[in-house]
Amino acid sequence: MSYSRAGMRLCQAGAGCGLVTALTLHMGGEGERKHWLGQKFAVFAKSRDFSQVNNLSMGMGIKWDSNWDHREPASTVKPLKENATDEEKAAHDEKITANTPKANRIIVMVRHGQYNLEGTQDSDRFLTDLGKKQAEGTGQRLALLYSRYLQKMDENGNEVKNKNIKLVKSTMTRATETANIILSQLTDIEHTNCDLLREGAPCVPDPPIESWSPEPADFYQEGARIEAAFRKYFHRAEPSQESTSVDILVCHGNVIRYCACRALQCDPRAWLRMAVHNGSISVFIIKPSGRVSLLELGGAGHFHPDMLTFN
Repeated sequence: MSYSRAGMRLCQAGAGCGLVTALTLHMGGEGERKHWLGQKFAVFAKSRDFSQVNNLSMGMGIKWDSNWDHREPASTVKPLKENATDEEKAAHDEKITANTPKANRIIVMVRHGQYNLEGTQDSDRFLTDLGKKQAEGTGQRLALLYSRYLQKMDENGNEVKNKNIKLVKSTMTRATETANIILSQLTDIEHTNCDLLREGAPCVPDPPIESWSPEPADFYQEGARIEAAFRKYFHRAEPSQESTSVDILVCHGNVIRYCACRALQCDPRAWLRMAVHNGSISVFIIKPSGRVSLLELGGAGHFHPDMLTFN
């Protein structure tokens, strides 16, 4: 028998089986149809590899790296030798315990207020009147959210000397002005400047947009700086830290979006797929285990709709 005739008969047989199945389902009762379909889907389900069901990583197989900040307790201690004694093992366990974080860290990233787009240099890109109002509103919001960290007296009436809250501001004019207005609402907290938090081009976005295309050298230089900012401020608490701390970073939209991708271990190239309003608040919590949760991204619910801007 030729291959063509054999193939034709195989197709005819398959068509015949399909016709019989269709007639059975059409002529049979509701119960019979449900029983037949249930058997078929049960066999199909048992043959499936359910590790791939709802695999939203689209086959990339990306898993959470618990040692993303290289502060996993076991990784900070010299490993044991194969022939370690019981005493050495006990000492090793003690070192791991001593290097294990105990407290949460809250990272609050604030985008600067609306600024003058007509400025040709940084000093000319100061806040508009609306931008100043946004900064003031955000300062009030932060004072409410983190009032417990701003208290001057503890529950026993003793003076709180070491507050677990501080603010770091980008050195660009619009961010510095925003931070200074916020600081008028958060009195007596530690604050510093940081060049690493300046605006820039983190990495080539995917998908790209034609209206924004920095030079490759810009991505190379500024991307390294913004990555350095992420590594400096995003990490689990030091083992010596006893209670939750709050770090407020007043910076820029690109920096915030890039850090959001990095903190959640998503593809950093996705940073341009999201947007954050001027004066908005993004909140992350880093737990002692190294797990990171995004509590809020670009929160601007404290503004009247008329105050919502992206620039």
